[in-house]
This record gives sequence, structure tokens and C-alpha cells, in this order.
Amino acid sequence: MSVETQGLQLRTLIKRSGELELSLVDVPTPEPGPDEVVVRIEAAPINPSDLGLLVGAADLSTLQASGTKARPVITAKVPEAGMRAMAGRLDESLPIGNEGAGTVVKTGSSEAAKALMGRTVAAIGGAMYSQYRCLKISECLPMPAGTTAAEGASCFVNPLTSLGMTETMRREGHTALVHTAAASNLGQMLNKICLKDGIPLVNIVRSAAQAEILRGIGATYIVDSTSPTFMDELIAALVETGATIAFDAIGGGKLAGQILNAMEAAINKSGKHPYSRYGSSVHKQVYIYGGLDTRPTEITRGFGMTWSVGGWLLFPFLMKIGRADTERLRQRVVDELKTTFASHYTKVVSLTEALDPANLAVYAKRATGEKFLIDPHKDK
Repeated sequence: MSVETQGLQLRTLIKRSGELELSLVDVPTPEPGPDEVVVRIEAAPINPSDLGLLVGAADLSTLQASGTKARPVITAKVPEAGMRAMAGRLDESLPIGNEGAGTVVKTGSSEAAKALMGRTVAAIGGAMYSQYRCLKISECLPMPAGTTAAEGASCFVNPLTSLGMTETMRREGHTALVHTAAASNLGQMLNKICLKDGIPLVNIVRSAAQAEILRGIGATYIVDSTSPTFMDELIAALVETGATIAFDAIGGGKLAGQILNAMEAAINKSGKHPYSRYGSSVHKQVYIYGGLDTRPTEITRGFGMTWSVGGWLLFPFLMKIGRADTERLRQRVVDELKTTFASHYTKVVSLTEALDPANLAVYAKRATGEKFLIDPHKDK
């Protein structure tokens, strides 16, 4: 397979004038170093973590399209309040795409690099919304024979995040966990892990339709946050499971505080801990790892003094656990790629189609069941 000297790459730019600009640019294909390979990217998912960089704090209701069919340009206004949060990236054109997969079409001189020639590899390293990427071999995960790029495209962020949650649970001495936005692609993976590993999991969803998705894959504990009896149902599920750690993708609003209060109520209902005016001595932990709700996080304290709310991100977690344990988690992903960690997409788009306002309006909503995959070579 020939390697072109340059390829298209999707870029995002926020100008000091308060405008977001999305465009496609030609970038040269680098020569690989000894321990590097050039990958022809054939599939790259649009994850919520990618959207944070792609559109930033832009108001998408102000979106406008210009340019040509082959080189579309999307612009949108960034509100003044949002500009403060974007200060670190102003006037800097940035590539996007945390992960992807494709075929190795050129290698460096090392034997380890040469061994990947022609192989389908999944990769993580940023700038994956590109036709070609030069990557270190350590950033590549060779796929088993017969695995397509689409099957391997999402084998880093969601699978390792879901495994990281159960790993964190064990390391911090908990025996069951809670997950919000639980019918997402990641949430479904987490359910499959917990079912396989015998971990009680309380799923918090936001609609009856999302609850049905989880019932379809065998989830046991499902609570709808829009139900008028939500808190009673959540407490009951926590009494049964004993969950004292939660991973919250919502972030804003009252949900994190509601989970902590429900955990305390469930602990008290269990009758296993003596009364204290300072609350139970059982540590209750909520990790916020997403921001589907951009409002402030509201914590109404009714759960004593033994609790924590903090942030959780995949890559700092992997650095913390070290290379050996990271490799153990990565190997599990490879072993269960077509079962536990299978991803499903609602639409495959090209780089130009990713900048179609109609498509952008759908995937930027981050709605459950609407996961897009970019094939940078689809137009060819």
C-alpha cells in the first residue's frame, strides 16, 4: 500500500476574537524514526473527550458553514464566559482525535517496527482525525488477525476507562460501584466487565429507553434519575450492593451530592455501623470524570464527614499504576475486543462529512446511542 507524501487533518482553532473555526489542512507525512511507524488511519471514534477539544466552549447555535465541498470550514461564536476557560489554546490550531486504528504502511529501521508492517493496529497519541499518523510503536496495539480497523478503533479510551474504574474500586477497598450516564457505550462495557467479574454495579440512567438498553445486556441494578422515587430506588440499590464508590459522567447539578447522601442512608439502613453525630465512618467516594452537565456541581451535605469528591482521568490513572499493570489491562482489551469491549456506531463519516453541520449537530449532543466513527479515507 503506497504512502502519500501528505494527507488531510482536521483542525480546531479558537481565535482571540471569540470565534471557533474547524477546518481541514494538508500536513506532510513524516519519515518514521527507528522505533516509529506510519499508520494509514482508517477509523477514529468521536468520543466525548474529543468533543471537549473539537468545539471547546463554542455556542453551536451560532454555527455557520463556509468554504468548499472538499474543504468545508465551520465557525461558531464562543461566549465571553467560555473564552476564559479557553485562554490556554487561543490562536493555536490544534489537531484532534485521541484514538483510532488503521494499517501500518511504513516503518522505521528497528526490528520491532518492521514486525508491524502491514498489520492492523489500534493507536493512541492524538491527532487521529488524520489520513496518516507517524506513531511510536509503544503507542500502537497490534490487533489479532481478522480484526478490522473499525473493530479496533475504540479499544483504548472507553475500554481502559471502564477497566480503570473497576481497578480503582479494588485498589481503594470498595466492593461495588455506581456509574452515571450508564447506558453509554462506555457504560455498556462497564456492565459487561462487572457481570463477568461478579462486581455489583448500580446504573443511573436518565430515561426509560436507556434503562431498556441496559436490561438487554443483563444489568441488574438500574435507577432512573428522572423518576419521582429516584432517591428511594437508589438507596434500595445501594443497600443491596453496598456500593460506596461512584463514577459520575454528568458532573454538574445535584447528582453527585445525591449519590453521597444515598450512600450514607444505605449505610445507616444496613444496621452494621453504630450511630455517630459525625455520620458513618465508612468512606464514600464520588469521582467526576465527565461534564455532560456544565452547571456547577452542587453538594448538599447530609452524609457526615467521611467522604470525598474528586476528579478522575484515564491517563493520570495509567501513569499511577505503572507500565506492567497498564499492559495487563491492555491485554484484556485485546482478548475481549469482540465481546466485552465491542463498540457500536450509528454512522461512519469522512473528514469532510464530520464538518457537515447536520452531522456535527448530532454527535456534538453526546447523546446515548449516537456514536460516530470517522474514516479519513472514506471520500477516496
